[in-house]
Amino acid sequence: MTGMGETIRGVLDAYGKLMVPSASLADHDDLYQNGLSSHASVNVMLAVENAFGVEFPDSLLKKGTFQSVSAIREALVSLGVSPSQSAGD
Repeated sequence: MTGMGETIRGVLDAYGKLMVPSASLADHDDLYQNGLSSHASVNVMLAVENAFGVEFPDSLLKKGTFQSVSAIREALVSLGVSPSQSAGD
């Protein structure tokens, strides 16, 4: 795993307070069912914004955006981030 997915999973491990390591989850697994709270999702959002140098617009500030690794990835791609980009690129 490299690039965007690795960075997202690193953020989830650092800020998501999940019940399991993010590496044990499939890309489409529900993060909320695995322990992500609404408060932790805000911390994840801020850390993802910082890692990729983007700001989530109001239209993406909804639960579904942070439902899974793949949902976060899709949101970042919609903001123009390359799927192969990792933090700081």
